Amino acid sequence: MIAFLTLELHIEAAQSLKDRRQVVRSVKDRLRAGFNVSVAELDSTGLWNRATIGVVSVSDSRDYLDGLMKKIERQAVRIANNHGADVADSFLEFFG
Repeated sequence: MIAFLTLELHIEAAQSLKDRRQVVRSVKDRLRAGFNVSVAELDSTGLWNRATIGVVSVSDSRDYLDGLMKKIERQAVRIANNHGADVADSFLEFFG
């Protein structure tokens, strides 16, 4: 099974692309290190206050992946909030 979590970030505190990159980099690095998952920015729009991040993990257990992605989403909300951002929306998909 493959789990794919999409996180839509609204970065209200960002006043420049540099501010946006700092928030996105922090979320990506901390999720990657804390959960040993693959994380990438999915769209690099020129908007300062929006970002989309994708998180992927693979396992033979759908239940494990579901629990893992819920933990990742909660942690992403905490990280984003600490940097003046919000997780505006999230989508979880399973393949396989």
